[in-house]
Amino acid sequence: MQIICGLMDEHLTAHEQATPMSPNPTGPLQGIRILDCTQAIAGPWSTMMLGDLGADVIKVEAPRGDLQRPMAPYTREDQERSYGGSFSTYNRNKRGIVLDFTEEADRAKFLELVESADAVVENMRAGVMDGLGLGWETLKERNPRLVYGAIRGFGDPRTGESPHAEWPAYDVIAQAMGGLVAQNGNGPENRIQVGPFIGDIYPGTIGAMGVLAALFHAERTGEGQFVDVAMVDSIMALAEMGVMRYSYLGRADTPPSGNRNDFAVPFDVFETKDGSMAIAAPTDHHWKELAEAMGHPEWALEEDKATIRARVLNREPLDQAMTEWAQKRTNQEILDLIGGKVPCGPVNLPGDLFSDEHVQARQMLVAVDQPSGRPIVQVASPIKMTSTPTAIHRRAPRLGEHTEEVLSEIQDLRDRFKS
Repeated sequence: MQIICGLMDEHLTAHEQATPMSPNPTGPLQGIRILDCTQAIAGPWSTMMLGDLGADVIKVEAPRGDLQRPMAPYTREDQERSYGGSFSTYNRNKRGIVLDFTEEADRAKFLELVESADAVVENMRAGVMDGLGLGWETLKERNPRLVYGAIRGFGDPRTGESPHAEWPAYDVIAQAMGGLVAQNGNGPENRIQVGPFIGDIYPGTIGAMGVLAALFHAERTGEGQFVDVAMVDSIMALAEMGVMRYSYLGRADTPPSGNRNDFAVPFDVFETKDGSMAIAAPTDHHWKELAEAMGHPEWALEEDKATIRARVLNREPLDQAMTEWAQKRTNQEILDLIGGKVPCGPVNLPGDLFSDEHVQARQMLVAVDQPSGRPIVQVASPIKMTSTPTAIHRRAPRLGEHTEEVLSEIQDLRDRFKS
């Protein structure tokens, strides 16, 4: 029982094996100030990316706080319940202030911050910020070089008015309406959403890209602009293969194919003696290497297997042969045979990532301080740079933690901007 409990509690010391936080901000966006009026996931993810790249991101929350703030999970040490796991991740590298946009005095403070900001990002429903007197047209009068980023379920009327512009949307809605659910699963009767919040995270990533492009334009011309990203549009772009297949082949419905690839064999996930292994050998060269490792070098020459087209037409017996071969071996045995020769990799469970040599070498896990004491581990930015590296230097803020600090900087920011 002690051994089992020890294994169950390994996560309590996982931070000791992770990369420590950076003591200071770093990244190419140092000096850029972002006013973050987002909540939930899509918007906070977008501004998190900008914060990881070095921007000074100021998270502006209503007195009630971001709706994601109270959501579990919490660490067992966290008695304060200042924020849960998702909020902690999506709002790192930010300072937090509280402003009540229903109060004239707080709207005035926000407008003062806008004067020296480089960008504002929000993901409210279309028209909400306009109704508060803080829409794009108002803000650009205060700061003509301001970039205004909006991430909404169905976009903003300023760039194309969707009939659903007023509808709320979450991850699963974007995945469904953008065409991703239709292509994901194990068959026509088993269409499922992608587990991670792709319907939020990908639009957030696209939003960050759009804001960066607009900041580049503003730097060159002094002209700000409105950047509009719709969650449904973003997922359409992510799931573009369905549109491609319809345009080329007339397939109005491309049924989900599970882990396999309709146009390449072998290209699948295969069960092994101790787990699962992804193996992809679409090219004839990779197929030759795989056939030799399987003990059948002749398969690289046989007419019904030698070319990719032949292998697609002969899919079933080849997949069966691959399945039987993999089931007799462990993941490590397969890696010893074809690793580095044929594209392959184990199906890692989340816990496996903590001991993965690639993850360690790339410093993709970072120990992030928490108000409760024990650091938690987060995935680092996948963007690596040689001169201006990305880093996590600040945990997510408590509600309003930096209000006085940020508001006290208004005059200093005005002076800096004028100079």
